Amino acid sequence: MIGKAFKRAQAEGEIVTKGFDDYEVRLGDVMRGERATMGKSLLDVQRELKIKAAYIAAIENADPSAFDTPGFIAGYVRSYARYLNMNPDEAFAAFCAESGFTTSHGMSSEASPRKPKGYDPSTAPLGKDIFKSSATPFIPANEAVFSGIEPRAIGSSLVLLALIGGLGYGGWTVLQEVQKVQFAPVDQTPAVVSELDPLAGATNAIAPQDALADLQTPSFEALDRLYRPQALDVPVLVARDAPISTLSPSNIGALAPTLSEPEAPVLAQIEQTAPEVLTPQVVEPPIPEVQLVAVRPAWVRVQSADGTIIFEGVMEPGQNFVVPTTEEPARLRVGESGAMYFAVNGQHYGPVGQPGVVTSNVDLSAVSLTETYQIADLDADNDLAQIVNVAEVTTDP
Repeated sequence: MIGKAFKRAQAEGEIVTKGFDDYEVRLGDVMRGERATMGKSLLDVQRELKIKAAYIAAIENADPSAFDTPGFIAGYVRSYARYLNMNPDEAFAAFCAESGFTTSHGMSSEASPRKPKGYDPSTAPLGKDIFKSSATPFIPANEAVFSGIEPRAIGSSLVLLALIGGLGYGGWTVLQEVQKVQFAPVDQTPAVVSELDPLAGATNAIAPQDALADLQTPSFEALDRLYRPQALDVPVLVARDAPISTLSPSNIGALAPTLSEPEAPVLAQIEQTAPEVLTPQVVEPPIPEVQLVAVRPAWVRVQSADGTIIFEGVMEPGQNFVVPTTEEPARLRVGESGAMYFAVNGQHYGPVGQPGVVTSNVDLSAVSLTETYQIADLDADNDLAQIVNVAEVTTDP
C-alpha cells in the first residue's frame, strides 16, 4: 500500500482569454452597428436612399445573389457606406473580400441580369426579396385564410338567410292564393236550351214544347225608358235661392200679424196692392247734439271715459266744439267757467260755473246737462246774446 505509486491527475489546459481584437469583425456587423447608432431601420434607409431594403440587407450579409443586376452592386455598397459615414472604397473592398464578388465589364456574362438556368431565388440566404420571407423579424407573418371569419357572424348570416327565405316563401304562397279563382255554387239551376235547328231561326218561331216558349221579351219602349229615365225628358229647374225667395214676412216671423181666418184674404189683397203698408218701419229719434260755446277766451279739455283726450286748447269767443257721441259720455274741464255755455239741440244752457273758477268732471251727456243746468239768460250775458244773434242771422235764409 505504501509503495503504491500515487499518480497526479493530468493538469487541465490553460484557458486563454480572448480580447476584442481576437474576434473577426465583418462588414455587416459594422454596418448594422452604425445603422443602429443612427437609429435607422431598413425601411428608413430604403425611404431615404431610394434603395430596396432587400438590397440593404444583402449588403450587410455580403450576399450578391440577391441583386437583380450585378453591375449596380458597387454603387449600392458605396452609397450605403456614405450614408453610414464610412469609407466607400474600404467598404466595397470588404464586401468583395467577404462575398467573393468581383467586378466585370459590361459585356461579360456575369454582368448580365439574366440568371442561369436552374437558379432558385429561395436558395439565397435571404431570398430575392426579404419582405416575401416569413423569417424576417420586421414583417409580421401572413394571416390564415379563415382567421378573419367570426363564428358568431356565420350564425347571424344563417339566421338572416333563413329569415329572407321565409319571407320570400310566404310572399310566394300569398301570391298563389290570390291568383286562385273559386266558383261559388248558386241555388238557381241554369236552364238548358234544347237543341235547335239552325234553319228554324230564320222563321223567328219557337216550338210550343221549347223551354223558351213562355219567355216574354221586353218591348222597345220599356228598354228605352230603362236606359233613358223620365227625369231626363223635361229638366227640372230649381232656383238656387228658392228657400229664401219663398219666404213672406206677412206669413211667418215675429212681424207676421195675428189675423183670424176671415181676415186672411183681406191681408193678402193689401199685400198685393200696397206692400209698403205692411212693411215695418223703425224710426229712432235723433240723438241730441251737444256743443261747447265759448263767449270769452277759455282753456278747455274734453276727455273720454277711458282717459283719451279728445280736445284740449283755448277756445276763442264765438268758437264752438261739437262733442262726439260715444257709448260713455265725455268729461269737461274748463279754466274759465263763466265763459263757457252748452248748446243742446240749439238750446243754450249754462254757464258752467262762476267767472274765474275752474270746473272739472262735467258730464257732457244731453240728459245730464239739461237736468243740471238751466236755460241760459241772454239778458244776463251780453256776449252770449251777441253770439246767439249772429248765429240766428247766419242760419236765417
